[in-house]
Amino acid sequence: MAVYTEVSDEQITAHLTLYDIGELHALKGIAGGVENSNYLLTTDAGNFILTLYEKRVEAADLPFFLGLMEHLSQRGINCPLPIRMKNGEALGELAGRPAAIISYLDGFEVRRPQPSHCRQVGEALAQMHLAGNGFSLTRRNGLTLEDWRPLFEKSKARADEVRPGLAAMIAAELDFLEGAWRRDLPEGVIHADLFTDNVFFLKGELSGIIDFYFACNDLLAYDLATCLNAWCFESNHQFNTTKARALIRGYRSVRPLEAGETEALPMLCRGSALRFLLTRLYDWLNVPPGALVTPKDPAEYITKLKFHQGIDSAALYGLEEA
Repeated sequence: MAVYTEVSDEQITAHLTLYDIGELHALKGIAGGVENSNYLLTTDAGNFILTLYEKRVEAADLPFFLGLMEHLSQRGINCPLPIRMKNGEALGELAGRPAAIISYLDGFEVRRPQPSHCRQVGEALAQMHLAGNGFSLTRRNGLTLEDWRPLFEKSKARADEVRPGLAAMIAAELDFLEGAWRRDLPEGVIHADLFTDNVFFLKGELSGIIDFYFACNDLLAYDLATCLNAWCFESNHQFNTTKARALIRGYRSVRPLEAGETEALPMLCRGSALRFLLTRLYDWLNVPPGALVTPKDPAEYITKLKFHQGIDSAALYGLEEA
């Protein structure tokens, strides 16, 4: 989350007349992230999240994102729910940007996850995958295999500014993944960005999943691979097999993995690590001037990618026999 577009008191006050959530009490920008402008909005009805969708988010994708949150909420997934305006629409316009007001979830990010947190994340991810069945809209993953090389080309000339030899390393990894990628695995709606800052906990229990603005249709096991990258490395970037075992165990307790998914897990983890390396590399080299945002260091995912390159069996992630 971040703030790129400023909203005046006059603008938000006028905008709130379109809703039945009362009058403005407070509006505070939320720093962090790279995609949209986000505010904590407080009105007579309580706390909400106001999101202004910036240029990197395609307006045509917004019905998918907002509709998916409604679909998942109706099926028992604790996620933000778009607040509809008096005219029944969930999407409006504010300060020249498409905008939505989303319900506020109680809870907080766990900055140092324990195995119990990882197990619950695995369970919640699998529950979300099952709940996504039947959602009528589809969205192509705009950051999947076919998109990685064009994205790399935007940063290739300066990649070695981050680390000498990085451009050659990425080029070689792209060659490998383009030849090895599996397309015969189960697909469905995935979150695609389930990092620790997108999962809330209360008193040790998972209380909600947020930020569905990368959600799309893709390989379900790729979503699991992204969670292994996001939840199972320590702050020194060392892989924690105990956490990985707990996460996978939690996932499989809800949705068993097919044999092909298990076999492909090391490759999928490499792909996920490369995807986040490429987006972080681009953002690191292209911070918008004046943005209230700190780009994430791509070096973290260089280390993670190198780790996965040394894995030839999913058993090394702590995967147990079914």
